[in-house]
Amino acid sequence: MKFSNPMANAVRALCMDAVEKAQSGHPGAPLGMADIAYTLWTKHLRHNPSNPDWFNRDRFVLSNGHGSMLLYALLHLTGYDLSIDDLKRFRQLHSKTPGHPEYSYTPGVETTTGPLGQGLANAVGMAIAEKVLAAQFNKPEYAVVDHYTYCFAGDGCLMEGISHEACSLAGTLGLEKLIVFWDDNGISIDGEVKGWFTDDTQARFQAYGWQVIANVDGHDHEAIDNAILEAKKCAGKPTLICCKTVIGAGSPNKAGKNSSHGSPLGESEIRATRKALNWHHEPFDIPSDICNEWDAREAGAAWENEWNTLFKRFNEAHPRLASEFTRRTVGQLPEDFSQSANSFIHSAQAEMQPMATRKASQNAIEFYANLLPEIIGGSADLSGSNLTMWNSSQPITAENASGNYLFYGVREFGMTAIANGISIHSGLKPFCATFLIFMEYARNAVRMAALMGLPNIFVYTHDSIGQGEDGPTHQPIEQLATLRMTPNLDTWRPCDAAETAVAWKIALMRSNGPTALVFSRQSVKPQARTDDQLHKIERGGYTLRPCEGEPDIILIATGSEVPLAVEAAEQLINLHDIKASVVSLPSPSVFLRQESTYQEQVLPPHVTCRLAIEAAHVDYWHKFVGPAGEILGLDSFGESAPGEVLFSHFGITVDNVIAKARKALAKRNTF
Repeated sequence: MKFSNPMANAVRALCMDAVEKAQSGHPGAPLGMADIAYTLWTKHLRHNPSNPDWFNRDRFVLSNGHGSMLLYALLHLTGYDLSIDDLKRFRQLHSKTPGHPEYSYTPGVETTTGPLGQGLANAVGMAIAEKVLAAQFNKPEYAVVDHYTYCFAGDGCLMEGISHEACSLAGTLGLEKLIVFWDDNGISIDGEVKGWFTDDTQARFQAYGWQVIANVDGHDHEAIDNAILEAKKCAGKPTLICCKTVIGAGSPNKAGKNSSHGSPLGESEIRATRKALNWHHEPFDIPSDICNEWDAREAGAAWENEWNTLFKRFNEAHPRLASEFTRRTVGQLPEDFSQSANSFIHSAQAEMQPMATRKASQNAIEFYANLLPEIIGGSADLSGSNLTMWNSSQPITAENASGNYLFYGVREFGMTAIANGISIHSGLKPFCATFLIFMEYARNAVRMAALMGLPNIFVYTHDSIGQGEDGPTHQPIEQLATLRMTPNLDTWRPCDAAETAVAWKIALMRSNGPTALVFSRQSVKPQARTDDQLHKIERGGYTLRPCEGEPDIILIATGSEVPLAVEAAEQLINLHDIKASVVSLPSPSVFLRQESTYQEQVLPPHVTCRLAIEAAHVDYWHKFVGPAGEILGLDSFGESAPGEVLFSHFGITVDNVIAKARKALAKRNTF
């Protein structure tokens, strides 16, 4: 009988029982991939269920995350802190078994997957991190970084464009410890994929520079085992193992059909499946002998102890390197980081030289990268425009992975999801860059970083119509608003070198979420500040130009529009006898996390006359200006012309700020 292995069938039983109890879920992929999972997890995967964060564990990524019950069943059976009661609460509120695997919810889940293809890209990032850290830390006889990244991916993952972006780069970088299993079952939600997915997948991956192991029976344990052994022997190439499977395998009436993809099998079909699998146990009942055979805790502890012994010897032979390894892998900054950063911030303030904030960002990278060797930068084919390289940048290549810079090529989505994987792995602190407008290509990976709370840094330059002659296709309008509305993502748009230096400091110190740093192409005028104001930049917003007494109007601005607001305020005071103060608000989300007393000090509630100024979409600013306020910005796409011409054309000028301020004051009198 083809499906006679009780170990694999225990996985199938738990999956169909949990989906049935929830009356929601995807049983097809778990039933179809149970044999691949059994072979990998019992014969090859090195992990410790008692310590899911053991550094040198193999990473396992379920890219086709809708099959989440497959992963939950494996975690439960091998001994992770995931009980049978947790499986019974599959897809229920606040359970440890959500509908798709979620990073930090469930012990042993390496990354949040579900948006197809992104788990595969995350796996590429993990494999990059392994290769880079191995090149930076391993010494003869001390391979302290030495593990595989395994990934399950379905037809849907390979149809997504991100799979091309990530897997193409994986081949170029020669990620030999990345092994991907393609669940080639020929079925998606709409039915047989031969109507819309006829790619020669094997030739495609061979063209990427991968080893391809074709025509593996995904239900033959020996064939799967041999394929994995062959993959491990391959030097200099990642491996795609093409596993021909049957979706819903074991189900007499739904196997091989799209009806098993995303719906419970139903009670009668589950009874028939139990009979077909020779599985005569009650729902969620796994015999003790099978549980004992699955349990990986003893083996996992032995693997970890073996590595701990190796690391102890490594520490004795290379104490400085071992100390640095420990600091980086636990995510700890050097003790003097904050003090050194503050000195740099003060020097950036003292220079008072006009410059584009993208150039100020490059200066910041130069400084901080020397403090933090774990920084790994990269750009989507725009390094010279994003200004993301620094003097000690060293490209990471297949032949030499000890560097600190990735040339991602034109792969914004893949780049961002790969950076997510690098961050998840630990030991490296990634940033990646593109033009702000092309953040749109990467939006879902940015969202996933925020959802997972990853401390990634996204560098976005050419931040407004000031981008100029390239025109509306390259000029961001709504992007700042959508970034700021993304939960757990801090967005900074600094106005000069000092604010840029602070933004980088705070981004590097953040541990519970990503940061978007948004910079100008054009030069901006630096702003004078007191030491107190310089310190308050960290709060995300502060009064940059106070006025005598209570202001009649508060001008709120960010980025390149701050100097414009300051000049307008000076004219309002000196020429129009209007008391105007200026608030620089480089990071609204950070500002809104400050205590209410500070927020009210910067934006007094009783000063209702306010004007927000930003060369971006106006809608975001209503919550800051209120009904008595005005907004000077854009609600249309840009045009092709020099940046200064466009600012004039769209009315983002000192004269228009003054006119809008007077209008706001007139409006206030009607409330």
